Amino acid sequence: MTREPTPADGRHTADAHLPATAPSPGTAAPRVAGLLLAAGGGRRLGGRPKALLPYRGRPLVEHAADVLREGGCDPVYVVLGAARDRVRETACPAGCVLVDNPDWERGMGTSLRTGLAALPRDGADAALVLLVDQPGIGAPAVARVRAAYRSPTTLAAAAYEGRRGHPVLLGAAHWEGAARSARQDAGARTYLRAHRAALTLVECADLADPSDIDTPEDLHRLR
Repeated sequence: MTREPTPADGRHTADAHLPATAPSPGTAAPRVAGLLLAAGGGRRLGGRPKALLPYRGRPLVEHAADVLREGGCDPVYVVLGAARDRVRETACPAGCVLVDNPDWERGMGTSLRTGLAALPRDGADAALVLLVDQPGIGAPAVARVRAAYRSPTTLAAAAYEGRRGHPVLLGAAHWEGAARSARQDAGARTYLRAHRAALTLVECADLADPSDIDTPEDLHRLR
């Protein structure tokens, strides 16, 4: 899941240390679904599916799914691709909705489209997108970005010393457009750039490490 560095281009950076705005009396709390993209085949890792990489005694996909849950996301959807049968048999994250992406080899954009298409249109106000190969992003960063939700038009992303990264929060009003613009390995990047005036960046460098696992040299991040 290679991603190019992205300079900060959001409308503003949220004050990450302020508490989230509480719902008004009689107003239900927003329901933010977690969307974990875990379809990568690890081509540059010698064909080792990233979802099955060991991390703290269990498969990485289980860890990442728990990060979303502990960060306040419900339900959690997991998009599978490479070795999806093995993932279902040996690393099935409990309580998650598993979604197969038959086109996973065409890039992360297909997983984003597949995942967004599977989300309940009448049961979630937003989707928080996380990548399976970033073990340094934990529940505190997920919760901080989730707290940026204000309405179905909310568009927010974590930032690391001003550089946009994951997780990304897509209010339901953005799902169709983000899915339409997702191509190859770009994921939501093209959509976020096109809507940068509406994008809120949430600084998370004090909470998380966005480094990913793409090559054998990156495997030390799992230790």
